[in-house]
Amino acid sequence: MEKVKLEATERKNISKHNRKTVRYSGRVPGIFYSKHVEPIAIEVPQQLINSLVFTAKTNLISLILEDHDEYECVIKDVQFDPVTDKILHFDLLGVTRGEKIQLDVPVQILGNAVGVKEGGILQQNLHKFDVECLPRHIPQFLNIDVTELKLGDSIHVGALSFENVTILNPEDTVVVAVTHPKVEKEVEVEEGEEIVEEEEAAEPEVIGKGKEAEEEKKEE
Repeated sequence: MEKVKLEATERKNISKHNRKTVRYSGRVPGIFYSKHVEPIAIEVPQQLINSLVFTAKTNLISLILEDHDEYECVIKDVQFDPVTDKILHFDLLGVTRGEKIQLDVPVQILGNAVGVKEGGILQQNLHKFDVECLPRHIPQFLNIDVTELKLGDSIHVGALSFENVTILNPEDTVVVAVTHPKVEKEVEVEEGEEIVEEEEAAEPEVIGKGKEAEEEKKEE
């Protein structure tokens, strides 16, 4: 996987007020934590963290901090503004060679499903996998080939297998499916008028977002 450098500044003041001040200055507060290092509060320019979060791939990050060693890490959690989707806070998880880690990896859909050509709709229910693997095996994304999916078919987590990577999502989770399109039914009422009912073939998609690390624990 691709490794990118991220230059950050350590934050000595970790109060809630300070985090707001950091955001007003065009920077984003975050925290780096690892099994082998005490948590370090950091801040980075908004555009730098945006390029690592708003992407369709996972990157291994080399965190560069003045007066510290260079740390290899991955983005673990991100908190977004519920209205603007602006990044409010992020967590970086340090990785150690030879030790497995858990992280999210984007799902990439490949191919054109047969069922779509038959008039169906391709619905992707899962956009990221929760996985466990060694740092050297961290994939930028995991591919799912939907070419053979017919109308009404679906792919569940339990049917998938990737080399050197373990998927932690429940096996019965539907990753992608080819569903029937909207069905319009004309129902006649007593007066002879017609009403139209629309039936959605699939449930609405829900995408979860990250949460801010509890920095206040470091203040105690």
